[in-house]
Amino acid sequence: MIKKTIMRWTFKPLPNQTQVIDLAKSLSVSKTIASLLVQRGIFDYSQAKQFFRPQLSHLHNPFLMKDMELAVNRIELAMAQQELILIYGDYDVDGTTAVSLVSSYLKGIYNKVATYIPDRYDEGYGISFKGIDFANDNGISLIIALDCGIKALEKVAYANQKNIDFIICDHHRPGDKLPNAIAVLDPKRADCTYPYDELCGCGIGFKLIQALSEKRQQNPNELIPYLDLVATAIAADIVPITGENRILSYFGLSVINSNPRPGIKALIGQTNKKDLNITDVVFTIAPRINAAGRMKHGRYAVELLTEMNFEQAEQFAKEIDVFNSNRRTADKTITQQALKQIIENKEQTNSTTVVYKENWHKGVIGIVASRLIETYYRPTLVFTKSGEKLAASARSVHGFDLYNALELCAEHLEQFGGHKYAAGLTLLEENYQNFKDQFESIVKSSIPESCLIPEILIDAPLDLCEITPKFYRILKQMGPFGPENMNPIFVATGLRDNGYGKKIGQDDLHLRLNIIAGADFKTYQAVGFNLGSKYNLVSNGKAFKAAFTIEENYWNGNTTLQLNIKDLEADD
Repeated sequence: MIKKTIMRWTFKPLPNQTQVIDLAKSLSVSKTIASLLVQRGIFDYSQAKQFFRPQLSHLHNPFLMKDMELAVNRIELAMAQQELILIYGDYDVDGTTAVSLVSSYLKGIYNKVATYIPDRYDEGYGISFKGIDFANDNGISLIIALDCGIKALEKVAYANQKNIDFIICDHHRPGDKLPNAIAVLDPKRADCTYPYDELCGCGIGFKLIQALSEKRQQNPNELIPYLDLVATAIAADIVPITGENRILSYFGLSVINSNPRPGIKALIGQTNKKDLNITDVVFTIAPRINAAGRMKHGRYAVELLTEMNFEQAEQFAKEIDVFNSNRRTADKTITQQALKQIIENKEQTNSTTVVYKENWHKGVIGIVASRLIETYYRPTLVFTKSGEKLAASARSVHGFDLYNALELCAEHLEQFGGHKYAAGLTLLEENYQNFKDQFESIVKSSIPESCLIPEILIDAPLDLCEITPKFYRILKQMGPFGPENMNPIFVATGLRDNGYGKKIGQDDLHLRLNIIAGADFKTYQAVGFNLGSKYNLVSNGKAFKAAFTIEENYWNGNTTLQLNIKDLEADD
C-alpha cells in the first residue's frame, strides 16, 4: 500500500523560559526535560511529583459523578431483594472489558448476575430491543449498560414498560434528552460537574465499582486487579492519557506486566512482548479482543476476560487468535478493493473518502477506514449492507470534528453516534448518494487545508549528545504515553549518515541509518519505518534534519537506545 509521504511539521509553542529554568533547577533535570514538563502543565516540584509518581489516592471521589448515589443505591436494593442483574455492554474492547470488570466484581459479592453482549450483525451497536426482551424473558429487573445507552431513549422507555430498570454508564456525547433511567453516569452530560470527563466506558464502570466498594467499606487495594481491564480499554479507545486515565493506565500496565488476569496473560503469550506499554496493548492485545466481536461474537471476549482458569483461558485465546487471523485477511482484501474503487470513481482528489460494497464484512470496516486514511489522509467512511440498511464506520483526521459534520447530514441518516474522530452510522440505501454528496460538500467547505496533510507535532529541538541513559530513564517515566501525553517527538538538524545506511524490509519500505552528529562524530543508530522512499535525502553524506522519538532496541540480548525517525527532510 502506498502511504502519504508528505508530512506537516508543527512545533509546539515555546514554553515560558523562566518557568523552564526554575523547574529545571527545582528538579535537577535538563532544560529539555523541564520544557517537556511545562508543556504538559507541570510548573513546580509538587506537580512533578504527582506526575512522575501517580497514586490511586489521586483518583476523584466517584460520588462526585452525577447520579452515582442513585446507581449504587439501586444496585444495593437489587442485591437486598435478590433481583437478577444483567450487565450489558458493547461488543468492542471498551464494552467487553467494561462488562468483564463490572460483572466479575459483582459476582464476587452477589450470585445473581448475568452478562449480555449484542450481536454486531443481528442487533447492531448499543442497547437493543432483543436484549431487553432477553432480560424480560429471564426475569431480570435491572440492567447496567456499559459503553452505550446515552441516546437509547426509546429502548429504555421500552424496558420501563416491562418494569426493567436501567443504569446507564456511558462516555459518549448525550443528545438533547437523556434516557429515563434510574441513573445516567456520563461525565459529558451538561449537568454533571465531575472533575474529569475523558474516561472511557470501562473507566465509568470502574468508577461504579469504586463507589460500590467505598459504600461497602472495602480496602481500595482490592480493586487493583481489575485495572488490567481498564488500561486495556483506555489504550484501545484512544482516550487522552491525562488525569484519571493516566493514573488508571499507569497502575493497569503494572498489573498487565506483573500479574494479569488469565485471559490477558494468555493473549500476551501469543506475542513476543514481555514488558508492554500502551502502544503494545493497542497493537497486540486490543485487536485480539476486538476480533471476537468483529468476526464472531463479543461474548467470546467476555468469556476470555472473566475466565480464572489459565488452561481454559489459553483455549479461549487460541479461538480468538483464529478470529484475529481471519480479521487480518478480510481487512487486507477489503482495503485493496476500496482503494481500487476510489481510483475507478476518480475520487483521489476529493476532500473525503466514502466507499461502499454490500458484501464487505461489517466487523472490519472500521479498520479499513483507518487503513484508507494512511493513503488518502481525509475524513473517511466505509459502508456495507446490514439487513435492510447500510451501515458505516467513520474515521477522521487530526483537527477535524467528524461528529459535527455528520450532524449536518442528519437528514439522510437513520442514526449515528460516536466521537470527534470516530463514529458509526446507518442510513437507507436510497439515501446513500445524497449523503455522500452532502458529506463531501460540507467537509470540502469547512476543513482547513492543513488538516488534509498528516501532522507531526514536535515537542522540542534536541542535540543528540543530550541522549544519555539518564535522559531516557526520565523520559520513560513520563509515560504511559497516549493522546495528550504523547511520547515526545524531537527534531535535530545537521545530521548525516555514515555511509552504512540502507533501505530494509519488504520492497525496501524502511530505512536503517547510522547517524553522525556533533563535533565528536558520535554515531547514533536509527530506524525509519515507511521512509524507504526518502533514502535519496540521506545518501552520499547529504545533510538532513529528522523528527524522531527515542526508544530502546533489543537485539541479541543487548539493549541500546535508538532514534525512531518519524520523518526527515533535506537540511538546506
